[in-house]
This record gives sequence, structure tokens and C-alpha cells, in this order.
Amino acid sequence: MPRLELLEDEIGRKLQEAQQTGELAAAKGYGQPLQHSEGWEQTPDEWRMPFKILKDAGVVPHEVEMMQERALLRTALENLPAGADRDQALKRLAELEQAIALRLEALQRR
Repeated sequence: MPRLELLEDEIGRKLQEAQQTGELAAAKGYGQPLQHSEGWEQTPDEWRMPFKILKDAGVVPHEVEMMQERALLRTALENLPAGADRDQALKRLAELEQAIALRLEALQRR
């Protein structure tokens, strides 16, 4: 049996045990919908968990930093009038979109 299946089986046993003892129901946020950050939906499924683990460890991958910057730019653009500043922000947003796409594509190839 591959190691991943062994890990999944162990996780399943621990969850079942926690549910039977009531520990799971006492967990913070139990029964509440999960809160996802801005980049969650844009992150490919296979990279969500590794990025979450890094985030929980206090390590922010460069891709996540770029997604955060993209979110801030989008918010700023909502209130930015036409002009040089808006044009510059749109250019930066396009650069970020391209860089994010390229980095995620490179990650998927690994």
C-alpha cells in the first residue's frame, strides 16, 4: 500500500475517533463553512494543501504574495479614476496575472 494511502487511513481513523469521543464537535469552527483566502479558488487543487501547510507554518510562497498584491490592485482599481495612475495599475495587474499564470504552470509541470 502506498504511503499516502496509509496516511489517509490514519487520518480517517483519527477523525473517526475524535468524532466518537466528541472532540471533533468541540473543535473551533465545527459545523461552520470553511473560510478561504483570496487565492484559494485560483490555486490549482493539487497545490492548495501544500500552500496551506506553508501558510500555517508562517511561510508565504511567492505565488501567494503575488495573488495578494493582485487582490489589492483589483480593489484599488475599483476607485481609481482614469488617468496615468490607473493605466500604471492596469499594467501592473496584467504583469501580475501573467507572472502568476506562468509560475502556476511551472508548478503543475513538476
